[in-house]
Amino acid sequence: MIRAMSTQNSSPSLSENDHLILVDGSTFIFRAYHALPPLTRKPDGLPVGAVSGFCNMLWKLLQEGLTPEEGDEPTHFAVIFDHSSKTFRSDIYPEYKAQRPEPPEDLIPQFGLIRQATRAFSVHCVEQEGFEADDLIATYARQATDMGARVTIVSGDKDLMQLIGPKVGMIDTMKNKVIGEAEVFEKFGVGPDKVIEVQSLAGDSVDNVPGVPGIGLKTAALLINEFGDLETLLTQAETIKQKKRRENLIEFAEQARVSKLLVTLKQDVPVELPVAELAVSEIDGPKAVGFLKAMGFTTLTKRVAETTGAEVANIEADEFEVPGWDVPDHKGRQAERAGGAPTASSVSPAAAATADTSGMMTPQGLAEARAEAAQSSTIDTSAYEQVLSTDRLKAWIADAYETGFVAFDTETTSLDAMQADLVGISLATAPGKACYIPLSHVDGEGDLLGGGGLVPGQIPMSEALDLLKPMLEDPAVLKIAQNLKYDWLVMIQRGIDVSPFDDTMLLSYTVDAGKGGNGMDELSERWLGHKPIPFKEVCGSGKSMITFDKVPLDKATAYAAEDADVTLRLWQVLKPRLASDRMAGVYETLERPMVPVLARMERRGIAVDRQMLSRLSGDFAQGMAALESEIREMAGESFNIGSPKQLGDILFGKMGLPGGKKTKTGAWSTSASVLDDLAAEGHELPSKIVEWRQLSKLKSTYSDALPGYINPSTSRVHTSYSLAATTTGRLSSSEPNLQNIPVRTAEGRKIRKAFVAEKGMKLISADYSQIELRVLAHMADIPQLKKAFADGLDIHAMTASEMFGTPIEGMDPMVRRRAKAINFGIIYGISAFGLAAQLGISRGEAGDYIKTYFERFPGIKDYMEAIKREVHANGYVTTIFGRKAHYPDVNTNNPNMRNFYERAAINAPIQGSAADILRRAMLRMEDRLSAARLDAQMLLQVHDELIFEVPEDQVDATIPVVRDVMENACDPVLKLSVPLQVDARAADNWDEAH
Repeated sequence: MIRAMSTQNSSPSLSENDHLILVDGSTFIFRAYHALPPLTRKPDGLPVGAVSGFCNMLWKLLQEGLTPEEGDEPTHFAVIFDHSSKTFRSDIYPEYKAQRPEPPEDLIPQFGLIRQATRAFSVHCVEQEGFEADDLIATYARQATDMGARVTIVSGDKDLMQLIGPKVGMIDTMKNKVIGEAEVFEKFGVGPDKVIEVQSLAGDSVDNVPGVPGIGLKTAALLINEFGDLETLLTQAETIKQKKRRENLIEFAEQARVSKLLVTLKQDVPVELPVAELAVSEIDGPKAVGFLKAMGFTTLTKRVAETTGAEVANIEADEFEVPGWDVPDHKGRQAERAGGAPTASSVSPAAAATADTSGMMTPQGLAEARAEAAQSSTIDTSAYEQVLSTDRLKAWIADAYETGFVAFDTETTSLDAMQADLVGISLATAPGKACYIPLSHVDGEGDLLGGGGLVPGQIPMSEALDLLKPMLEDPAVLKIAQNLKYDWLVMIQRGIDVSPFDDTMLLSYTVDAGKGGNGMDELSERWLGHKPIPFKEVCGSGKSMITFDKVPLDKATAYAAEDADVTLRLWQVLKPRLASDRMAGVYETLERPMVPVLARMERRGIAVDRQMLSRLSGDFAQGMAALESEIREMAGESFNIGSPKQLGDILFGKMGLPGGKKTKTGAWSTSASVLDDLAAEGHELPSKIVEWRQLSKLKSTYSDALPGYINPSTSRVHTSYSLAATTTGRLSSSEPNLQNIPVRTAEGRKIRKAFVAEKGMKLISADYSQIELRVLAHMADIPQLKKAFADGLDIHAMTASEMFGTPIEGMDPMVRRRAKAINFGIIYGISAFGLAAQLGISRGEAGDYIKTYFERFPGIKDYMEAIKREVHANGYVTTIFGRKAHYPDVNTNNPNMRNFYERAAINAPIQGSAADILRRAMLRMEDRLSAARLDAQMLLQVHDELIFEVPEDQVDATIPVVRDVMENACDPVLKLSVPLQVDARAADNWDEAH
């Protein structure tokens, strides 16, 4: 925190022990305005979005300072603003900044409020008629350094870079970037002392500084580096070989000299407030809280009050006169905007759509300001518009173009995007400004057999989609959705490729994986304090549930438009957190681009052999019947094998087997782990029960169920992938779940035989070999493992040899199996108990194995302990590509839960890194296949494996491309210290290919 300095005892001059911070306030105002969604004060609609952004930036700066070093706090501090009147530069060159548009209407009343905000925080607020903020900054910097003090300029403005020197530094707080001589050279090609010379030649289109035509920054830098300064260059211009350059320098010499006068900052302004009087003062808590309460900034008010000790309840909100603010007049205009984005005159649609936070405040401050803006206005579902005419639809489309972004959602008749009918589309362009476009609602609410015809008044489907298609595909308009993959699939089947987009589900997952769910309802309650209308309230539940096309239009509008409104608000809250949490790279490279890749895979689907599944169901039924006969004979009585209670009574009540535990209901537990433990100890009946359960699951979950997932239109199975279901970044699939097909048994592998290639095609299975062990070897830096992988050795045999001193050649398969179990078990934090059960050995022997393993590979133990320390300190762990897996409850006092979270945290960087590698491969795969002119299509992703369907005559050409993409997926971002290996084969069905 910036420490207060008594102005009473401050020196009339500065010394080498002093540190002056000069904040470029004028630039921050406009950056705050353009980066934040507009925010209005509830009582009167007064626009205060830029004020909110400015206050958050200033408070963050006052609290944390610029550097972490003790004793480096500033002794003097001021925010410098431009004065509204013209400056001396206008007298030199009347066209200077002449093309600048008038400030946006809703920004004008905020100028004065920002000055008052500065003073409310007990910070010096400086502006002076006739001079720009940059001139005042230059003058104060010169005065301070002449007295021996250090100066830090807080800005990202290139025009201030000419001031950088031994005692003058510059920092862009938003980008957390220090700008020194090296950064200036990178920007201008010269040092700070030559910036003026370069700018004189290159000019500045933003400020209307003319410069010399045909000379840009690079050419100007070359010329100044050659001739030394502008005047020398102009006097020797005739010696320049390039004809056009020579002619322009001669013709526009005076223009260059005028430009130099315009870009040179004055360092001798007769400032009205001496630099010594800019000493830091203690923040007046009640004064700051009074201002913030008046603005309605609830979150920041609480934070300032807690820090300063001010009592919020006992402080009245200050009253302010706002020049030019007429409540009735402005309120109407604000209501028309309804909190929308800046107008087109103030910021381009593209800039508004992708508005980041560059240079105006810390990312955390921006995130908090946007959260406050999103939460500030109540959600009124009765205010949403029902769009029933093409004119109104065109108006909404125009509004999306003006803002540069639009929240977008579809309403359909099914959760299966491949079979869903489109019922309507909702849009939102600002908080509270949302609509619903019904397209195919029918009469007959509650009639399960269907109602009458279409509800009259709706825009015809084809006409509406024709109008929406250009906007939904236009790169100038950012589409914002929650779980966009579903909407993308719905729209692509209607010829509309939604792009570009942001996905609020993925934004939440990127920054908070492991902290809770990422569904819209949960996010709305967490971030907006609002509980959306439940689906069952609109469509009912159970047998009385109706499809959305039968919902009355008024109820449908409230429900659907609210979804778009909430999604837009969530985007305003979550998008800035990518910067504040430093997760933009993960979102942009591993999350968002996966959406269309997975959607295309889902759309392609995979063929399934119905007859084979039918035969398998019969085989499984026969196997179950045989096992049932054996089980009842062993039990000595007939009972329902599928009943956990009856089974428990047989095993523990009648037979008295060991290890029986009762559940809360008083019944014996017959969970899979209990039966596995009994089977491992040699008890035959539990072993048979395990076999029976395996066959029962294969039959019910796969061979019986899979035919029901075959799409009647495509005759293929289309699984659905979830990007945000696991903490580690692993994908999961559902409807049907293809990740959990048991493949360790022969019966389980038969299920994969039913997934087949179409006639004339082959399936290619490309599977990473031991990728998690390779990642472990890299992350934990284990020399033996790295060498073994580099040499292409059998890693499990090598491990067994290291542990047991057994030669690799002629090794007993059982010894290798034990080493393999330990290798993979260590990744998941396996215990002696778990290893004993897996290998059928005593816990003591298993414990000795684990102890020996850590002795032979000490780096693994060190790695595991380091991860534990990391997760306890931070609450999260990180993959090699920067993905965070959060475990917020890891410091629990419950030892069992704490151990569980620690084991999960140890595994997460390994499993998550492997998942990220596979994602990178998938993201590159389609382009590489296309570039090679191959017709292979990526169909499935299961664990570390990708499945492709390929024309028979392209198999030999496809496999090398697939293997190359997968094995080099880390390049060029990261060079693994172990090679990746991919096994790829082609066959007529999945099992044979694998």
